[in-house]
Amino acid sequence: MPLTSQAPGTLWIVATPLGNPGDLSPRARHIVSTADVLLSEDTRRTGQLLARCGITARRLMSFHDRNEAERQDEVLRLLHDGQQLALVSDAGTPLVADPGYRLVRACRAQGIRVSPVPGPSAPVTALSAAGIPPLPFTFLGFLPRDDAGRRQLFTAFARTPGSLVFFERKDRLPASLAVAAAVLGPREAAVCRELTKTHEEFILFRLEDHQRLSHELLGEITVIIGPPEQQERAAEDEARTCLRRLAAGHPSARSKELARLAQPELPGWSVKELYELLTRDDS
Repeated sequence: MPLTSQAPGTLWIVATPLGNPGDLSPRARHIVSTADVLLSEDTRRTGQLLARCGITARRLMSFHDRNEAERQDEVLRLLHDGQQLALVSDAGTPLVADPGYRLVRACRAQGIRVSPVPGPSAPVTALSAAGIPPLPFTFLGFLPRDDAGRRQLFTAFARTPGSLVFFERKDRLPASLAVAAAVLGPREAAVCRELTKTHEEFILFRLEDHQRLSHELLGEITVIIGPPEQQERAAEDEARTCLRRLAAGHPSARSKELARLAQPELPGWSVKELYELLTRDDS
C-alpha cells in the first residue's frame, strides 16, 4: 500500500461496558466521541450504548468477523490518511474472543500506532468475584460447537495448572459442562451470568454435579472451572492408550473388567468414567 507523507493516525482499542453503562471510563468516552471513525462489531448495539451514555459518534463503521478481511484495507487507508479510529466490540475488551487481531497485527507491521483504552473484560470480571482461584488462569474463548472439538480442547488443557475460563451459549452449556466433567474430573466451577447487569448471578457448584444446574439460564455466560484437585487427572488420550493395552493383553475381558483394571493406572478417573469411555469408543 503506498504511504502518504502525512503521519498516520492511531487505532484506539477501547473497552466498553459489559452491561452497566456507568462502567464506560471518562477516557473511553472521550475517545469514542472524538474519533473520526468508530469501528463497531454491531453498529446497532454500539448505537444503543452511545445513546444511553449521551454520546454521538462522528461515524460508525461495521467491523466484525464476517467483514474484517474485506474492510481491513479501507481501515488501514484511513489510518494512513491521518484519521483517528477507535475499535469497540459488543461488550468488554476488543480482541478478547472478539474481532480485531488481524487489524492490530497489520497496523503493527505498517508502523501505525495502536493504543489500548483499558476497561471491562468479562473473564477478569468473573474471576474477581467468583471465589475460585484467579491465578494462574487460562482463557479459552468460545468453545468449539461440537463435542469432539470440546473434548479435544479440554484434553489439551487438562493438566494446565490454574483455572480455565471460557464463554458459552446457554443452549450449549449443559453439553459443554458434561464434556468438561468427563475430561477434567472433579473440580470447583462457577457459571457467571449477566455480569454487571440487573440480573447478575454467580452460580457456584462442583463440576461433577453439573447435572443439577438449571437449563433455563439466560443471558451472557462466562464459565470458570477451578484448578486440578489433588493429583492431576490423566489425559483422555492416555486413558484410551491404557485401555487398548489392557484389552490386547486380556482379549476375553469385558468392558467393565477392563475399566476396573485400568482405574489404578489413571489418576482422576473412576471405573464408571472409563467404562463409559470404552462403550462410547465402541459405538
